[in-house]
Amino acid sequence: MQIILLSRRHGAARTLSFDLRWLVAGIFMLVGVSLSLGTFVGVQISPQTEAVAHDDSQIINQALDEQRAEVGAVRVDAQRQLDAFAVYVAELQARLTRLDALGERLTELADIDSSEFDFSLNVGQGGAEDAYGSAAYAPPAFMSTLDDLALQLDSREQQLEVLEQLLAERRLTEAEYLAGRPVLQGYVSSPFGRRIHPLTGRATVHKGVDFAAKAGSPVISVAAGVVTFSGRKNGYGNVVEVSHADGYTTLYAHNKRNVVQVGDLVKRGQTIALVGSTGRSTGYHVHFEVTKLGRVVNPSSYIARVSGN
Repeated sequence: MQIILLSRRHGAARTLSFDLRWLVAGIFMLVGVSLSLGTFVGVQISPQTEAVAHDDSQIINQALDEQRAEVGAVRVDAQRQLDAFAVYVAELQARLTRLDALGERLTELADIDSSEFDFSLNVGQGGAEDAYGSAAYAPPAFMSTLDDLALQLDSREQQLEVLEQLLAERRLTEAEYLAGRPVLQGYVSSPFGRRIHPLTGRATVHKGVDFAAKAGSPVISVAAGVVTFSGRKNGYGNVVEVSHADGYTTLYAHNKRNVVQVGDLVKRGQTIALVGSTGRSTGYHVHFEVTKLGRVVNPSSYIARVSGN
């Protein structure tokens, strides 16, 4: 094989001769050297690459382990909260059961129509649906259970408040209601109306009812009220007057001793004096009068109310 080389400056030509076999052999040698260098470089780089990949894998595994530990801790805490929630729900259910039992018992004691206060039903409530009030998500089941219990408790509390108000009004009305006798033990010794006066022998009008009773026994108020007088009156001896609702006033006379003062609040059945024989009296008794808006009325009808009290 010949190669001709030309010079630009002198125009001279030179010829080179090569043996084709040697040229092919040289090419193969260059290719072999290149492959050897590539293998050497690959051997030098590969361990470093594998080391970096191994470090990254360890970091990722460590991060995953940490996340698993956090998830486990969150799961344990969530389970603990769920257990506490279950206990709380059980307490609410127990309270609800107790409120139901209390409401039914109060309804029976108060003799109120059970259909009006049915504690097994919710209080009637409602309203138009809000056009913009569609729920964005459905709450979990345990939240619905808690909401239902809260609504039922609110319902029972409202019913009990209404029932309590009714009972309070009834007690107040009954306490202000004149009924009964001014002594615990005794008998009527002189009725209301015209009679012969036991001291003068003249026909007079008796403004009250006399109850003969044991000396020193309690004189009681026949209704709740306020003491407006406690002292002595001519002919009546020691007297207690109590003002009640609707313009009623009761008077208790001939007492041995008064045990209340002006301004005292008294309850029905409360002792306000002791049976005596002060003033114009022939023996131990209580003179009992009732006035309404300043006018004397017959106490007999109020005394008779004791049977329906």
